[in-house]
This record gives sequence, structure tokens and C-alpha cells, in this order.
Amino acid sequence: MGLSSPSSVLDAPTYLELFLSITFAELGVAEDFVRGLHARGIDHAFPIQSATLADALAGHDVCGRAPTGSGKTLAFGIPVVTRVGHASSRRPKALILAPTRELAAQICEELTQLGSLRDCRVASFYGGVGFGPQLDALRRGVDIAVACPGRLADLIDRGALRLNEVEIVVVDEADRMADMGFMPIVRELLDQVSSSRQTLLFSATLDGDVKELIRRYQNNPKRYEIDSKEDAIGESATHYFWRTDSSERVALATRIVSVHKAAMVFCRTKRGVDRLVKHLKMSGLDVGAIHGDRSQAQRDQALEAFKSQRLQVLVGTDVAARGIHVDGVDCVVHFDPPEDEKAYVHRSGRTGRAGAGGTVVSLVTREHQGFIKKLQSRLNLGTSIEEPNERILSADPIYVKNATRPHTPSRSRDDRPSRPRNDRPYRARTGRPARAAIDRDDWSPEARVARDDRPGRTGSDRPSRNPDLRPSRPSEGNAARAPQGRNAYGNDGRPPRARTERPARAGGEWTPRAPGSNPKRSSESGRTNPSRDSRPAKLGAPRPNGSGGGRSQRTFTGAKPRDARRTAR
Repeated sequence: MGLSSPSSVLDAPTYLELFLSITFAELGVAEDFVRGLHARGIDHAFPIQSATLADALAGHDVCGRAPTGSGKTLAFGIPVVTRVGHASSRRPKALILAPTRELAAQICEELTQLGSLRDCRVASFYGGVGFGPQLDALRRGVDIAVACPGRLADLIDRGALRLNEVEIVVVDEADRMADMGFMPIVRELLDQVSSSRQTLLFSATLDGDVKELIRRYQNNPKRYEIDSKEDAIGESATHYFWRTDSSERVALATRIVSVHKAAMVFCRTKRGVDRLVKHLKMSGLDVGAIHGDRSQAQRDQALEAFKSQRLQVLVGTDVAARGIHVDGVDCVVHFDPPEDEKAYVHRSGRTGRAGAGGTVVSLVTREHQGFIKKLQSRLNLGTSIEEPNERILSADPIYVKNATRPHTPSRSRDDRPSRPRNDRPYRARTGRPARAAIDRDDWSPEARVARDDRPGRTGSDRPSRNPDLRPSRPSEGNAARAPQGRNAYGNDGRPPRARTERPARAGGEWTPRAPGSNPKRSSESGRTNPSRDSRPAKLGAPRPNGSGGGRSQRTFTGAKPRDARRTAR
């Protein structure tokens, strides 16, 4: 079959032959790994594993192209764990680069199971979480570091690790890294690794920036490709393209996922994910969300709940299109069209993995029909866009996992029964008993209790009112609130008391003072200043004869300066 040649392309018959015949023991895998895989129910190798394991175990650089879900993690995981040595503090021996957090976490989980057979320390490094645990792991020593390029560059800038002792480098999903703009960082990281390293590269495509990466960082690599477009989009998955209106997409997507026990829905934007999750939850479905605005803890929690079947539907952006390996995904729904055919391949690859059956449904609106037809032509999926036919999905009744809390739409204001505002008894905070409710329809003036017959307030010493003692109230203005003997404007009702009738002061009789005279301030009493009467009048302000002192008797004519106005106040 020419598997040891520098470049080999495996067609579909070879795919089936390798999948059904070759075991890991025949590929030279160590006995302890064979036993560990057998305990997990894995006995036969996938095509990409059969093609690359022998050369990778021998220490050659390998370049593998295979679709998503083809078993690439074990294809490079077994050689890395087999050949890696023990690392010192802050200097890992093997480095695996992954584009997304979910993929890095999944690779770390898989390699941790393999590493437990060889006492190999594995740790993951990605953003969205704190630096503390990652710095502690590097301080203790990590043999295999699984990292996203951005967080790894941050750790290097902090001086937390160095890459000069790395012996094996793996670049997984290289095409996705190129799409996400990670290639400049990846090149900077690979420049820091030892030149005698072994480089393993796996990708769904090997053109463009990936081809430049192969030329620059691999030494005479062994190249293997799985050239099967049917397998690339899921050989055992059934693809449907249904015409729908934008206003009907949510209802149609709800009915599609409700007949499957595990379904994934892809939207283009993060806001679209949140809106769809809200509608699906209102329909009684258990739904989780994954997108870039959610924290890493929330994304891990949603993914773990979906894997354990506590969630029926997982809605996400293209972040969830790679690196998520969940067995038993029955259906994938393209709620929004993918960005290109690569995105369609990776989205659809979440179902129909490793020969299992699956369903892929694309909801096509009028404005996207031209793009979808071009995508169908490139992937050899025909060019027909049909009307929705939900009966072909499942003959079973609609499956709703959480049927105990279906959503009931709220009634409109017109449908609510009319009710008077005071039809409910009011209970005060003091704990007093509520008053009896009076129906508005049965109210009549005779039903009211007369004011005079009401009992006094409980616990009060004040006697009840006697209507005979009430003062008569005038009928106009504030006079109704005026006390007896007064009007509403004060004491004007009383006769004014003359000033001369004031009682005498203590110590002598009081007599009114004549204007202009002040016996206590006379010249005979030793006053040095001249009296006010002898002072000359101010210019422009004649003083009447005989007028005494006092501010109220001053008169001014003409314009006043500012200081004069202040003095006159």
C-alpha cells in the first residue's frame, strides 16, 4: 500500500481495509498502550493512525491530512507519550499547539490517560483562566505541554517557561490556526524550539500558510493524506438543505432538535447564539451555549453537561466546530450558513464520526440560496434545496427531555379577567387585621358606616368625637382651618392694642418719648459727639427740621451709588 513512502494518498477502499484489519500491536505500539486502549474498547486503528504511527514512533517528521473526527489525537499522542523524556522545572520536553481552548483541553485529557501508563506529566495552558495553577504546574515540571499560542506566548514573556529543551513539537489543526491569524505567533514559538526536534503536523488542508509551515519547520517529512471527500463531510451522515423563511427558522430548528437526543446547532454570531438558546429553553429543552463571550468555566460546564447527556442541545459559534469530540451526536443544524466549505465540513463533522450515523440539516433563507448552491457544488452534495420534510427525520414522537416544564405563553392584557383595584384585603405592616373588602358592584351609600357611629381607635385614650362640640366651619378658603376667634390670616380679628397702653417697665413708669429727644444721649451727659440735630445735612439729602435720628427718617433724592444703596437698606 506504500505507507512508508514520503507521500501517500489513501482512497476509500484502502480506508475500509485499514480500518477493519490493522491493530495497534501490528503497528508497533507498546504492549502497555495496547492493553490500555483495549480496556477502553479501542482495538483497531483508524486510517490516519495506521498511516502515521510507524514513522512517528521511529522519530521521523510526519505531515498528515485527515478530516475532523478521524482519530488524529491518538495518531500523534501515542508517539509523543512513548518518546518523551522527563522534564525539569519550567522546561517541557514536548509541545502540542492547538487553536482553541476546547481542543487543547480534549487533547490534554486524552494524553493524560495515556501518560498515566508511563508516569508522564501532562498539563494544558490556554486563556480564559487564571495564571496561578498553570504557573504552579510549570514550577513542578511538565513533560508534555498542550497550549494555545496566545497563552503560551504570555507565559514566555513572564519568564515562566523556556522552549529550548523541547524535543517533540505537534501542530494540530494547522489550517484553523491560519484562519484565526495565529501563524505569526506559531512561527515565533517554533523558532525558540531546538533545531533537532521532531515535528508532527496534522491538518484538514495542506495548502497556503500550512504549506509554508511545512517547508520551513519540517525536515523531509513523511506525508499522508486521506483523500475522501465523502468521509470529509461525514460518509455515514445524511445532508438536507431546507428552504425556510427568516421568521420561521427558530420554530423549525426547535422541531428538528426536539426529535433527537443529542443535537448541535451552529450560529454565526454570539448574540444569535444567546437569542436561540433563550427560545429553545422556552420550549422546554435543556440547552447549553458555547461562544467567545462566555468564560472558560461556563464553556467547560456546558460541554461536560452535553457529554454526560444532561443537556439535549448545544448551541455555539464556529468555536464549537473544532476540538469537540462527543460520541452519539445525532444531528447538526446549520442555523446560519457557514463561512465557507471548510466551516461546513468541520461543523458537520460533529456527527457521523467514525462510521456512526448522523443527520445534517441546513436552514436556507432566500438571501443565502446562491451561496449554498455554490457550497453544494464544491462538496459534491448536489444543488437541490427542498421544502422542509420533518417526517423523514424520525418516526418517533417529539422528544423533549425536560417535559415537566414546558413553556406556556403569557396571556395578553385583553385576555386577563378584569378586577377592581381594591378587591384584595390589605394587611398593614403593623399586623392589624385587614379591612373587609367591598365589591365595587355592590357598593351603595347606605353601606358606608356613619362617621358618628364609628367606634374609637383600639388602644387609644382619646374619647370619641362628639358632633355637638365641633366648631362651625366657614365655607370659604383657609377660614375652615382657622381657630375660634381668629380669621385665616392671623390675629387681624382682634382689636389692635395701642403702644401707649403697654405696661410700665420694672423700676419706673414709662412715658412716650417725644420725637427727636433722647435724654440718655444728650450733650449734658458727657457725650463727645455732636448731636444729630446739629450735624450738617448731606449734599443732596435735605433733612427736615426738627427730625431726630433714625434710619427710617432719612430721605435721599437722585441717583444713589452702590454704597449708598447698601447704607439705606
